[in-house]
Amino acid sequence: MRNINTSAYEEILDPEESSDPISPDMRVAFILMNKFTLAPVTGLVESLRFAADRSFRSFQIYCKWDWMTFNDQPVSASCGLSINPTKAFNLQDLKENYDYVVIAGGLMSETRHPPEELVEAMKELHLSKTPLIALCSSSFVLGKAGILDGRKCAVHFTIRDEFIENFPKALALIDKTYVEDRGIFTCPGGTAIDLAANLIRQHCGDIRAQKGLEYLLINSEKPIRTNEFPVLDNPSTYENTTVSRAIAFMSENLSAHVTLKEVAEHVKTNPRQLHRVFVANTNESPANYWRRLRLAHARKLLANTSSYVTTIAIECGFSDASHFILWFKKQYGETPFAYRKRRHEVEKLN
Repeated sequence: MRNINTSAYEEILDPEESSDPISPDMRVAFILMNKFTLAPVTGLVESLRFAADRSFRSFQIYCKWDWMTFNDQPVSASCGLSINPTKAFNLQDLKENYDYVVIAGGLMSETRHPPEELVEAMKELHLSKTPLIALCSSSFVLGKAGILDGRKCAVHFTIRDEFIENFPKALALIDKTYVEDRGIFTCPGGTAIDLAANLIRQHCGDIRAQKGLEYLLINSEKPIRTNEFPVLDNPSTYENTTVSRAIAFMSENLSAHVTLKEVAEHVKTNPRQLHRVFVANTNESPANYWRRLRLAHARKLLANTSSYVTTIAIECGFSDASHFILWFKKQYGETPFAYRKRRHEVEKLN
């Protein structure tokens, strides 16, 4: 682990001594179900704690969080630890004042048949476009609410069969530490630190995300999913074998000038059928998906190599640099040159 340079996070005034209130970058509400699993909750909130101020005094300044239960009564974690809510459960407050609402489950005896009122509350929050995070078995609550229909979700391998039986319209994955699909996050358990790091990185920046990883003794060399390099779906993400095989073939031929007709022939179908199953499974055409694969690969090359933009364009299957620059700016909102410059400036600061 690298030595933490506390000066990088500069000491700040006690918030109680400051006359100017600071608007937090990130607000999170934790709704704890009885017998919830402690590990993912602590991993998430401890990461928030280190990102919440620039020193190590655990003030809730730049990140804030509240503990709630659906009936405003104390609950016990699966390990027996008793927790009292710090704030009353209020749907309107949750809709208006939080960036994320986390529902924390645990023992299946509690989440298999959640209170109907809780299920209805999740439906309302979802309709209000409030991002939801389901930890451990609370995916069953979102499943009951119909929120996971047609969505990819991460579930623990021990409950996968039961989950699929109950929610056949959801796309259950067991090889992910977490999955985000259109504003719904599911985390099967574990520490949830990688989920926390990427949320913090998005709202608070790289330095405060790294601060938590270092202080929690997380190996900084471990690959972490970031918004800087969004990981496109692995072929195994999709249950449709045609889509999975097509994505694998695309990934192996990023630099080749292979046509979609050739892709279709490789997976033993025709272009029209390939388009249909891609839209049904990925919500986009195979051409768009392949372009995103190529652009994501190009962005990695821009950040990690000194290759010319023209060289990268050709290596990633674009016909010329101008065509590549056009699509890159359309996808990421900046030119390849601007992206590379910004990346290098960030690296100098670190």
